[in-house]
Amino acid sequence: MDFADILVRQPFEPLAVTVAHAHALQELPLLHRDPFDRLLIAQARIEGMTILTRDNAITQYDVSTLPV
Repeated sequence: MDFADILVRQPFEPLAVTVAHAHALQELPLLHRDPFDRLLIAQARIEGMTILTRDNAITQYDVSTLPV
């Protein structure tokens, strides 16, 4: 099955990367070196979302997390 087709049928809404998200990256301390994870953290902070994660480095940020 095509991954894109599967995603379309899920109750998810896409979240585009905005200029505000990019600017929020500058405010993050370098507790985590993975640029994609840092972008997720910035997005979660700006959008008031919770990150589901097993990554302890993410939990060090001022962002809502839920361990999985």
